[in-house]
Amino acid sequence: MVDAAERLAAAILLSAIAPLLLALALAIYLRSGRAPWIAHRRVGQRGSELWVLKLRTMWDKRRSFAGLGSLFTIEYVDDETGPGLKGPCDCRVTSALARFCRRHSLDELPQLVQVVSGRMLLVGPRPVTAGELDTLYGCDAAEILRVKPGLTGLWQVSGRNRLSRHERRALDLQLVRNSSARRYCKILARTVPEVLGGKNSW
Repeated sequence: MVDAAERLAAAILLSAIAPLLLALALAIYLRSGRAPWIAHRRVGQRGSELWVLKLRTMWDKRRSFAGLGSLFTIEYVDDETGPGLKGPCDCRVTSALARFCRRHSLDELPQLVQVVSGRMLLVGPRPVTAGELDTLYGCDAAEILRVKPGLTGLWQVSGRNRLSRHERRALDLQLVRNSSARRYCKILARTVPEVLGGKNSW
């Protein structure tokens, strides 16, 4: 029942923001000359394969990529090490548009597609790569994989990018071990001002 409600809510939200996503995708495509959509390989529930869809926010403005991909092309990235910790002055982020998208998590919104498909939840632990699963969670990996990963979670509303990897790990495990309807609603409610304000994010 909760799963169906989440998928319906995600579908409604995705329909509402579709014009915004398409406008951002077009702007990114025109500025970068590359496919605006990126799919990162992650590990889903019970170890299933999960391709997490995002808007591209990294490209080299000194190089020409004209003709590589189209507005509706998805570039698949298979990197087991994961994205690593974000920094406020990442040299790979070369556009004010990209920085704005990252600050307000607009690049994460395409993941609503995975929520609609039932592969992710609105609230859950962050989807991780196989490498991160092994090095970060170790013996607790099976516990994290017991549930579907989420678009937002406890650490995303508790400091976001200012948190260390181990702090994020602890909060994800806490979310899985102490899930409740009250905590779920609280995280969703706190996510909105967190995203709009762009605090602790880059």
